[in-house]
Parts: sequence; structure tokens; C-alpha cells
Amino acid sequence: MTMQLSHYPGAIAEAAQRVNELDSEIMAVQQLLNRVEGNADRISAFDIDLKNDAQRRSRRFEVLLTDREYQTATNTLMRLTAEKANALAHLEYLRNQFSVAKLETRRAIAQQLTDFESRELVGL
Repeated sequence: MTMQLSHYPGAIAEAAQRVNELDSEIMAVQQLLNRVEGNADRISAFDIDLKNDAQRRSRRFEVLLTDREYQTATNTLMRLTAEKANALAHLEYLRNQFSVAKLETRRAIAQQLTDFESRELVGL
């Protein structure tokens, strides 16, 4: 489905805006994940029953594994990352379609000029 040449800039801008919105959402989720991970680090770092780094890492993993907010945010991050990849692919598709449409328009203009010049040569 090819749209009119004049509609491409708007469609490209909308697609780019969607990518930017997804970037913002991804950053917000990443901040949430960082906060939850920081809390897990704090819990494991100050647990006096833990004797070494391996135990602290294990405790941190356990805290994150049982944190519903962390699990939800991780799933959201994966979904948003996939959406962003699709949005980028769509943006690239629109840009390529716009380039093709411009080339086809130029070719049509060149063909019309060639046809006009040919008719002039033969005296039509």
C-alpha cells in the first residue's frame, strides 16, 4: 500500500515519535528496575547472617526473584524492547518507501519530459 508522496513526512514523524515514546517508557522501567535492584543490594549487603560475596549474590537473586514489582518490570522491559524494535523497523520501512516514491516520481517526470521532447522532434 503506497501513500501519496506528501503524506510520508507526517507518517515518518509519527513513527519517529513512537520510537521516542518507547525510549521514554524503557528508561522509566529501567529506573524502576535499578531502584528495585538497589534495594536488593541493600538487603543482601546488610544481612549479618551472610558470610561472603557468593551468599550475598544468592540472597540478592532470591530477593529479586520473589519481588513481584521486579518481575513485572522485567516483563514490561522485554515487551517494550520488542515494541521498539518493531517501531524502528516500521520507521525504516516508511523512510525506504518514501525514497522509492520520490524516485518513482522523478522517473515519471523524466519520462514525461522525454515523451514531450520526442513529440517535438517528430513535429507533433
